[in-house]
Amino acid sequence: MADLDSFIAGLPKAELHMHIEGSLEPEQMFELARRNKVSIPFASVEEIRAAYSFSRLQDFLDIYYQGADVLRTEEDFRDLALAYFDRAAADKVVHSEIFFDPQTHTARGIPFGTVADGLLAGMTEAEAKHGLTSKLILCLLRHLDEEDAFATLRQAEPWLDRIEAVGLDSSELGHPPEKFARVFAAAGERGLKRVAHAGEEGPPDYVRQALDILRIDRLDHGNRSLEDPALVERLAHEKMTLTVCPLSNLKLCVVASMDEHPIDRMLAEGLRVTINSDDPAYFGGYVNDNYRAAAHARNLGRAELATLARNSFLGSFLGEPEIADHLHKVDAYVASAEAL
Repeated sequence: MADLDSFIAGLPKAELHMHIEGSLEPEQMFELARRNKVSIPFASVEEIRAAYSFSRLQDFLDIYYQGADVLRTEEDFRDLALAYFDRAAADKVVHSEIFFDPQTHTARGIPFGTVADGLLAGMTEAEAKHGLTSKLILCLLRHLDEEDAFATLRQAEPWLDRIEAVGLDSSELGHPPEKFARVFAAAGERGLKRVAHAGEEGPPDYVRQALDILRIDRLDHGNRSLEDPALVERLAHEKMTLTVCPLSNLKLCVVASMDEHPIDRMLAEGLRVTINSDDPAYFGGYVNDNYRAAAHARNLGRAELATLARNSFLGSFLGEPEIADHLHKVDAYVASAEAL
């Protein structure tokens, strides 16, 4: 497997499902709490790391929102983004489309602009430092009501030329996509792409709602689509990209073990599936950790891994010339690896 790990390490890839607040490592949380004089219920980095032990989405969200409280200034959000991009670049990520949750911060009195400007500054610096391009996706919290979502969209207006898409995340069960039909329509009218978490904990019907009501351009997670053969056929036919997160699925008990992960079945069904890290600081690994875990558990070979990398560019919101250029680089890398 060492040879396969080496192949993964050098494989050019995009990451399409990564919550920037979920990349807050215990060390950075502790340092930002100190820098901003924010009280946190942990006496050490080790105590924070121990708190990252959970098995349900809601338990994770509780610690996630608690951790986000240390983020106060534009510099904090810039530093958070740069820390992620440094790790992503080391994993041969050459393009990333990152989620952020503005409502998590505006509810604490942090201005929308503080969050957006800090992240955008980090994105600009990462491109200069690593040549890593990125796009920003504004995620709406589905446990809040649609009027709160509309208020957030209004706050975002001055930054919409620098925001690529609107997304939907947080607690899935009991908060179906149809709850946000009007605000997603409004986002589309403003020229934003649309993505949504569906079919992680929620049933296949949530995926159908995301497709038919929210009119999404990309499906985040989507695992439970496999329970509905007609839905799988439709997703494959429409070439809908699924942003799957193996280690997240394991941590949140979407699968009992990596040996049961359906990533290989998804590929076999013709789905445009990708591998991503979701909330890497909390779920045990960044994107290459996810590639390795899936490859080892499901016996994925170089061909399947290359398909996953190609899918990550095909499913991105890059322009066609950029996508074609990245696909060429993946093919060139695969050819050079085979020649060794």
